[in-house]
This record gives sequence, C-alpha cells and structure tokens, in this order.
Amino acid sequence: MEHGGGMNGMMGGGDNMTMAPAGGGDMHMQHHKMMMHMTFFWGKDALILFDGWPGGSLGKYLASLVIVFLVALLIEWLCFCGLARPRKPSPVTGLLQTAIYTLRVGLSYLVMLALMSFNVGVLLVAVAGHAVGFLIFGSRVCKRTRDDDGQPPDVLPHGKC
Repeated sequence: MEHGGGMNGMMGGGDNMTMAPAGGGDMHMQHHKMMMHMTFFWGKDALILFDGWPGGSLGKYLASLVIVFLVALLIEWLCFCGLARPRKPSPVTGLLQTAIYTLRVGLSYLVMLALMSFNVGVLLVAVAGHAVGFLIFGSRVCKRTRDDDGQPPDVLPHGKC
C-alpha cells in the first residue's frame, strides 16, 4: 500500500516518520537553539519575550529589566488610579473603563510571560515594580486623607485589583 503525504503521513501512519530540521542545519544546533531554562537562574543570558532578546547583551538585559519594572508599575497605576467609579455612569465611561481594564490585563500577561524566562532578575524587578506601584498608588502612605467630597478614602481603592 502506498502512503501519501496526507493525514496518515502526518499522524505517524507513513513509513517516513523523521523530519529534517528547518533550514537544513545541524540537528544539535537546532536542539540547542530551542532549549529553554525550566528552573530559576541568574545571569544576562536569558530569553525574554522575543527570540534573540536580549541575546546575552548586558545593556539589552538591563533595558529589559527596566521595561519589566515600568510595566509592572504601570499595571499598578492602571489598577488603582484608572478604574475609579464615575459619579455619573455612562456608556462612554463604561467603554473607557473596559479599555483600561483590557490594557491592564494584556500588560499583566506580558509580565507573566517575561517571568516565564525563569530569570531571577526578571522576577525581582517584576515584584519590585508591583510593590513600588502599590506603595505609590495603592497604599495610604501616598494617599490623600480626604476624597474630593470630604469623605475619607476607602481602605482599598476603587480599582480593587
């Protein structure tokens, strides 16, 4: 019986089950290129979000850490300052709140994916960004003692992430 390139060949039913590496390169190099860390490690030789980034460059690694820190800080700002309850709800306000929420969730997923590099530096700056963001935007340390209407602020901000 002849085995074509249809589903049988793709599912292992054909005689030829081996595949040539993409680009015809050395199999060892292809395997090494696809390896990722699955435990936490220190060092600038990380793969953060994009293939080849930061690529072992100390400058790019430090830039990545700054970006992760700032994105975590931005998430906290969006959480605690961007979702205040409006005095007069309207469809436009609801759409704006939904857009801010969607941006916050998307940025949170990006930080989570950066953490999946298993680099300790990325973990530390992500946690630090969230902590500093909470200190500035969420804690009573940096809050006003009274809201605009003269009432004391809530224990938790209106955003309640």
